[in-house]
Amino acid sequence: MKMFKLFGVLFFCGLLTPSQEVLPGLSCAVSPGAMRNVLSGAILQNGLLQQHLQSLVLPNIMDEGGLLNAPISITGLHLVKAQFPELSVMLLPGIGVQMTIAAKLELRGNGLLGLLPEIIDIIADMSITANIKCTNYESGTVQVVIEDCLCIFGAIKVKLLSGLLSLSINDLVHNQLAGTLPGLLCSVINVVVNLVNIQLLGTLNAVIPVGTAGTIQYQLASLPFTSGLFLGLDLDGAVQQVGGSIIPHDSSSSALPPLMDKLLVLGLRQSFLNAAVSLIIQKQSQTFICMPEAFSGAKQLREAVMTLVAARCSSCPRTDPLSIEIAFSGNPLFLLEVKKATINLSVMIQLFIQRLDGSVLSLLLLKADLGLSVRFSITGRRLLLAPSLSSIALSLESSDVGISNISSLKPHCRTLLVEKFLPLLNGLLSVGIPLPNVLGIPFINADVQISAGLLAIFV
Repeated sequence: MKMFKLFGVLFFCGLLTPSQEVLPGLSCAVSPGAMRNVLSGAILQNGLLQQHLQSLVLPNIMDEGGLLNAPISITGLHLVKAQFPELSVMLLPGIGVQMTIAAKLELRGNGLLGLLPEIIDIIADMSITANIKCTNYESGTVQVVIEDCLCIFGAIKVKLLSGLLSLSINDLVHNQLAGTLPGLLCSVINVVVNLVNIQLLGTLNAVIPVGTAGTIQYQLASLPFTSGLFLGLDLDGAVQQVGGSIIPHDSSSSALPPLMDKLLVLGLRQSFLNAAVSLIIQKQSQTFICMPEAFSGAKQLREAVMTLVAARCSSCPRTDPLSIEIAFSGNPLFLLEVKKATINLSVMIQLFIQRLDGSVLSLLLLKADLGLSVRFSITGRRLLLAPSLSSIALSLESSDVGISNISSLKPHCRTLLVEKFLPLLNGLLSVGIPLPNVLGIPFINADVQISAGLLAIFV
């Protein structure tokens, strides 16, 4: 059977790799197998091609006959059924994507063979080839241009209810359909491809909320490109806070790892992740009294602080409740290294006494520079981050009572941060980073790989 060949649909275009001074925040490589699934779903499984073929208006087939042959006419010819038993995809470097579909069309019409009316069934195997290119990228969109649409017939079978069929009827049907059907089918392909273009662009260009903190606007960043192994797409990810301000991020070059046997690899560059984490981690603070039930090291921390206070200030109260405030300081810094992800984050820890008259005595203001190891997981289309404390550098910012040596406080502050601050941070990060819906490919059994400057998600 001849096969239906369609070169490129939407992003599946023959283009050179774009050259950019500043790379977008995300890049992805889509395998031929994934593209086959995408096209099969968009064109065949959703019935799009079948639907538009049903609207075909086929011309009558007429033959006046001759001295020895009776006149023949076939009117009301229409599509009864279309079958597409196979779809395959092959990448063409420098040209685009070749999509091949096997198509069988079942047609029916009213026939008049001489003076005898007949119901005529026609079964035609078809091959349609079209070159489709993407042009004119602008603001996340591309135009689709179809070139060199060619239809080739395979086998054609003509059936009559009476069972009587002459060779001349079969040849007549073949010749006239070959002259009229290609133009009609190419018009249908043009409509279908443009609808698929709109549909697939919609999967890439979207504004997705990030909890209540803001949004990430994903958008196709340039014309797609093909190699012999994958379709390449670059995406911009604009991270925007509630209120309108955009968190900037500039990306440096970081190559995607090979697809191997996966359908898709999506690469998130370090600068984009840093902007997304900065959006999610809102500058919150928490204040509480340092009581035994607050956290497991509360008693030890209070005793250590009061010992330092007693050494420096004999008149300072030592029986009033000790209060603690933990607040974010500065912006987080996300770092990606080989098999390692870290968030460097600073917090301020104030230990103070609230006097009965409402005044505050600041015993200590400490700065804790934290190194947080991050584990990743994928749930739905969200990238979840689970940080754990790997390092802490504690420094003294100020003390109203003259404390200068805080070395004894470090283990107690570590316990404080693990039990009080990390739950707050994990609560903020639980919203996750929403991921782009690349061509509708589901994120099932996704794996994460960390390399220098790049987080790669394999599907």
